[in-house]
Amino acid sequence: MLCLAAAAWSLVLPLHAFTLAWTHSIEKIRWEEDYRVEGGLLHLTEARIRGTGAGMEVPEGAVLRNGVWHYRPAVGAVESLRLTRSPYTADYELCWDGACRPMHVMAGPVEETPLVEVFSCAARR
Repeated sequence: MLCLAAAAWSLVLPLHAFTLAWTHSIEKIRWEEDYRVEGGLLHLTEARIRGTGAGMEVPEGAVLRNGVWHYRPAVGAVESLRLTRSPYTADYELCWDGACRPMHVMAGPVEETPLVEVFSCAARR
């Protein structure tokens, strides 16, 4: 199970895998990260960058397929993701079951919920 929480609310989603997507604030290029929820942690399994630019170097070992760089980040599992939202950039998207949902659909307007934490529900029982 995946939990989302902010100062005044929380949401439980029956997910074991999801994609976090966002658009780079300067380069306007989409990033995507695939996560697996397991053992109370979030495991980053693959990432994709749809181009390069300022601060967006392609990691060593990345493979270009259909104009998108695919790679496996060499990072360990994390307890949570803290998403800082801004009214000056496109909102995050959470994707599962073949569809992406803008964060404002789940969390409300960015002005009311500027910070959202994403974590395994099992980690906070």
